[in-house]
Formats: sequence, C-alpha cells, structure tokens
Amino acid sequence: HEREHDREISLLAARHQEEMEKLRAELQEEQRHLLDELRQQMAATHRAEHEQAQLQSQTLHSLELEALRLTLNNMHTSQLELTQSNLRKEKETALVELREMLNDKRAQEVAILQSRHQLEWEKVREQCLKEKEEL
Repeated sequence: HEREHDREISLLAARHQEEMEKLRAELQEEQRHLLDELRQQMAATHRAEHEQAQLQSQTLHSLELEALRLTLNNMHTSQLELTQSNLRKEKETALVELREMLNDKRAQEVAILQSRHQLEWEKVREQCLKEKEEL
C-alpha cells in the first residue's frame, strides 16, 4: 500500500510537473503572440506615421517637419513604453494568478491523497484486526 501510495504521489507529481510545463509553454506562446501583435501594430503605426510625414513634408517648412517628427517619435516612444509596461503588468498578474491556481490545485490534490491514504490505512488496519481475530 505504501508503494502504491508512493506511486500515486509520483504520478500526481509528474502530472503536476507536466501541467506546469504545459502552462509555461502556453504562457510563452501567448507572450510571443502578444509581442508579434505589438510588432505588427508598431509597424502599421510606423508606416502610417511615415506616410503622414511624407505628405506633410511636401507642404511644411523643414524646421516644422523636424519638430513634427520629433513629437511623433516621442509620442511613439511613450506609447510603446506604456504598452510594454501594461503587457508586463498583465503578464505578472497572469503569472501570479496561475501560480495561485496551481498552488490551490496542488493543495487540493494533496488533501485528496491524504484522505485516500487515511482511508486505505484504516482498511488495512481493520483487515489486520479481522485476521488477528480469525487466528
């Protein structure tokens, strides 16, 4: 029974490890996806800003164009920093929630295993007592 209990614990630990790895892989894939989306959005924004700058360059004085370019770059940088900060916060929040969820699940599994172990122990004890009485 102890070997079987140890085997169950090992299986649960392995399953828990697999789930953790799977969740890590999913999170990394989601992060890659979000970064790809951000890059695409940045590229689209950059293209739009570039086209706008080209149209304005035909009518604006060179100093006005340079001032606009600097302003757009500052706005773009600020927006990028804000987006990166938000993504980092979302990732950290998701990781905390995932960690809490996995800890809760692990605690539940441990409680279930302890309960099973106790029941099995009681059965074995009762069986031993019956066998003693029969002997």
